[in-house]
Amino acid sequence: MKVIITGATGMIGKGVLLECLDHPSVESVLIISRSKMDLNHPKLKQVIHKDFSDYSTIKDQLAGYDACFLCMGVSSAGMNEEKYRVITYDYTLALARALKELNPNMTCTYVSGQGTDSSEKGRSMWARVKGKTENDLLKLGFKQAYMYRSGAIIPLRGIKSRTKAYQFMYDYFMWLVKLIKFLAPNSVVNTTQIGKSMINVAHQGYSKTILNPEDIIKSSAL
Repeated sequence: MKVIITGATGMIGKGVLLECLDHPSVESVLIISRSKMDLNHPKLKQVIHKDFSDYSTIKDQLAGYDACFLCMGVSSAGMNEEKYRVITYDYTLALARALKELNPNMTCTYVSGQGTDSSEKGRSMWARVKGKTENDLLKLGFKQAYMYRSGAIIPLRGIKSRTKAYQFMYDYFMWLVKLIKFLAPNSVVNTTQIGKSMINVAHQGYSKTILNPEDIIKSSAL
């Protein structure tokens, strides 16, 4: 299986990338980012791309792939809806449309979030935008498409969050996240489980198009 990953410099994306590089069924990995990662691996190819609204200049490098793991995202904190929509919706759909045209039998997975609003009409700005992103990805006609509403996440393998507020929480309140995991095992996932889940659902499919933490845990062990 050949996969494309976005957001590989972020916490979830890097977790997915590491699992792909380790997994025997993943033949090659292409990451698309604005800057080069300090990581070398025989399976890994990096494409530096600055304009996430237009992929025409790198189109010839995006064909021949079996799955795309869309992990790029930002926190909505302090951001107005217009800017958040551009990064969350416009950038994601621009790439998804290009990939669907080039790879009609591709599986698409998208990192969304717990509380995403599928109705697109709720009061929460980020939830509406995520909801529209999910809905339009599901309508594009990929062979398979799965939306990941992961909720609380434990980073493993030395991964750090690039969002300062999140990393602060991990540094000082990881005990609380682990306590929640102990009390409700199916409510918290880790970066390794997300990566393995994406690989497995791309290979084997899954019974739901929207995966909550319990589904991610289950599918990571398929």
